[in-house]
Amino acid sequence: MADKQRTLEKEVSLQGIGLHTGQKTTVTIKPAPENHWYKFKRTDLEGNPVIKADVDYLHTTMRGTSLKHNGAEVHTTEHILAALYGLRVDNALIEIDGPEIPILDGSAKYFVEALKKAGIIEQDALRNYFELDENIKFEDTEKQTEFLAVPDPEYRVTVMVDYGSPLLGTQHAMMYNMREFENEISSCRTFVFLRELMQLVNAGLIKGGDVNNAIVMIDTSLSAEEKQKLADTFDKPVSMLKETGVGILNNLKLHFENEPARHKLLDIVGDLALTGKFIKGHILAARPGHAGNCMFAKTLKSQIKKQKNRAPVITTNKKPLFNINQITEVLPHRYPFLLVDKIIELQKDDYVIGMKNVTRNEEMFNGHFPDEPVMPGVLIIEAMAQTGGFLVLAHVDNPSDYATYFMKIDNVKFKQKVIPGDTLVLKLELITPIRRGIAHMQGTAYVGDNIVAQGELLAQIAKKK
Repeated sequence: MADKQRTLEKEVSLQGIGLHTGQKTTVTIKPAPENHWYKFKRTDLEGNPVIKADVDYLHTTMRGTSLKHNGAEVHTTEHILAALYGLRVDNALIEIDGPEIPILDGSAKYFVEALKKAGIIEQDALRNYFELDENIKFEDTEKQTEFLAVPDPEYRVTVMVDYGSPLLGTQHAMMYNMREFENEISSCRTFVFLRELMQLVNAGLIKGGDVNNAIVMIDTSLSAEEKQKLADTFDKPVSMLKETGVGILNNLKLHFENEPARHKLLDIVGDLALTGKFIKGHILAARPGHAGNCMFAKTLKSQIKKQKNRAPVITTNKKPLFNINQITEVLPHRYPFLLVDKIIELQKDDYVIGMKNVTRNEEMFNGHFPDEPVMPGVLIIEAMAQTGGFLVLAHVDNPSDYATYFMKIDNVKFKQKVIPGDTLVLKLELITPIRRGIAHMQGTAYVGDNIVAQGELLAQIAKKK
């Protein structure tokens, strides 16, 4: 059974301080319609500009992932996105009255708790996964960051971190499937080395920093002056900044021995949400950071587009599900308006693939550019519709008693001529589940590896009179 999209049952709000801006903001996470994905709305700015959680709108990865669009910015998005993605919420509107998502305790824990409190409900539309069909690599030699994504029926993430520190050493973390995110990953807090912390303080960042919203690793000594500056930044007395040699500031207790590596995994989940899809694949990462995560998200998004435009692989010796004679038992069309020769594949709640061999002796070519025959675009769309009819009629018990009728055609594009000798491969995919006999489908027609036409089709099932 295909997975349905999910959203919140009701809205929920949280308040907190932004790590880098130091501004107190209120975040309200609201239900959203099907196929919406995650969007941020800046309610404090004129016009309430909206920023989609999309890697195309990446602004900066300086100590967090920031997005910018429509003249607005939103900073430190990774933890709230990880919570939504980790709980398998497809659609949410995130309203914020300031520039930065609150850091809270430096993990995704409180966002997860808020989402659970709001409740998560199924929607009618099917979830559209990105299923890897080949290995994808990314490498940043300067930062020694490496990513590899390999096909897998689950979304798995394996992380290795190695910062050359005697305190952190080499750590690994693994999430075998998304169901582990809530209990094994979401509570893991961000971490920073003391030497990096002083650099951030000196750069005027982490204005909202606190000893309670990050794990601070001590692998260096501080001068009295630096201790005072750090205490002033956190608005704490110097006596609270306990330093016991190599260790953790304030002797903070870790939730897991490998909490730093698990937090890096959490960041990957949040940053890869910017692909706009739930992923079926195993992500392996070495020494990841926000910059590498987001560059890999761009790489994966390019692969999503590549796979979407790739023609279905047709095995020529495979027996069709429906041959031409069986097709006439289902569809009412006849020559010269029967425009599909075979049905190759059919997944009832997902897609159908059909074929048409385009030959010179067809009636259409006698009048449509007879000196340079070209298949009329409207007949390509008709061939899509007839193929889609099998997807629609798969939902009734006696398909020969029913017919499908066009209601609307949208967003049609013709990209290449179809001429005699071509073989049209027609793929129709359900955009939303069939409701009350109405089917909304995305159609794509291929010749070889090239898309020749695309469009959205709306059809209705009706019983024959």
